[in-house]
Amino acid sequence: MKNLFVFGLIAWFWSAPAGAAEIIELTQTPCQFLEVEKDLGFKSTKKADCEQINAQTATERLKQARVITVKPGDYIFRVRNKNVPYELGFWLRDVDYDWRNPLHKLTKTSVSGGGLTLGKSKDYAVTLKPGKYLYSCPLNTTPDYTLIVKSP
Repeated sequence: MKNLFVFGLIAWFWSAPAGAAEIIELTQTPCQFLEVEKDLGFKSTKKADCEQINAQTATERLKQARVITVKPGDYIFRVRNKNVPYELGFWLRDVDYDWRNPLHKLTKTSVSGGGLTLGKSKDYAVTLKPGKYLYSCPLNTTPDYTLIVKSP
């Protein structure tokens, strides 16, 4: 009976989703993420289109964009390319992250990647600590949106 209890306890431990990552879904359309601002209907066939659009509109749009606020923990950012006809990516990082500073690669949070072709999704796993983060798509040239991580 004791062995059955121990076996049951081990089986429960391995099947329990303790610490399972929370999924945050983000959808990219040309020059923007839809979950934090309304669909502005931008059209783009190349990165330069979004660079021009965001140079003119990003400052005002960011004043109205929703800030995502989450608690510390493990997350998967599931990013989808809804209707952008070229490859996209995703970059989440500490607000003061400088990719040229080698120490930041050791001490700051940064997760990124590309390969998001039309209609595809990709997952980006990260552990977030309390603080302020930025996320964007350098390949689709979106604004730098804000994410806040704080304890409840």
